[in-house]
Amino acid sequence: MGPTQINGIPAHPLLVHLVVVLVPLTALALVACALWPPVMRRFGLALPALALVSMIAVPLTTHAGEWLEEHVKENALLERHTEMGDELLPWAVGLFIVATALWWTYRRAAAPSAAGTNGQVGVSGKPGMPLRIAAVVLSLVVAAGAVVQVYRIGDSGAKATWKAAVFTPPVDRNSNA
Repeated sequence: MGPTQINGIPAHPLLVHLVVVLVPLTALALVACALWPPVMRRFGLALPALALVSMIAVPLTTHAGEWLEEHVKENALLERHTEMGDELLPWAVGLFIVATALWWTYRRAAAPSAAGTNGQVGVSGKPGMPLRIAAVVLSLVVAAGAVVQVYRIGDSGAKATWKAAVFTPPVDRNSNA
């Protein structure tokens, strides 16, 4: 499905950085676009494109993570991290769907023939207030869920990596004790 190794190094730790950066960035852009129409006009098609790249990065990263899981020592923390990793894709899909719907709504609102249709689009070429409120609330929910899930997965991955390893704290060579 995707790379499992890059230059002989497991791909998962490298691909994780895409997800850790792109999913919160997409969430932030989505909320900004939903709250401020001028931002949405500037983003345009870039918003759903960013959400699409984020969504694609998630299964690539989880696939590489599943490969890595088969090549390291099993433990409960790693198992929990793997399970949590599988829970991010629905949030990434949600980001993509909401971003695409928001882009389409604003694009339609900007079209000359759309002004005044069914009371949903204002004369200014912006969606009406009920539609904007729904877009903001939905964007906030999906964005918050995605960011919280990225944090939880990352935290569990760090614990699986560092607590499972034999870790000896560094010795303070400057102390006279």
